[in-house]
Amino acid sequence: MANTIIGSSIVIDGEISGDEDLVILGTVKGHISLKDTLQVERTGVLEADIESATVTIGGQITGNIQATERVELQADGRMVGDIKAPRILIADGASFKGNIDMDV
Repeated sequence: MANTIIGSSIVIDGEISGDEDLVILGTVKGHISLKDTLQVERTGVLEADIESATVTIGGQITGNIQATERVELQADGRMVGDIKAPRILIADGASFKGNIDMDV
């Protein structure tokens, strides 16, 4: 199944939900609820609470994440908020401010 991509010049203010993978290059404010994977690229900026199976962060997130599988904060990733997930990867160079709960 092809990914859904929110382009770098797109700004969404509201709620996103769905059953397929989502790649964000632009800006999203609100709430995101996905059954599969959310990937935030380097140009992506989120001010949102997120529920997903897997979240990969290469851009900026302000908000809380609840993942059923894992959260990966890449070297260029920046996050302020709480993470609740059974597996969490934080790469060297990433920035994180918040709490982590792996008791899922």
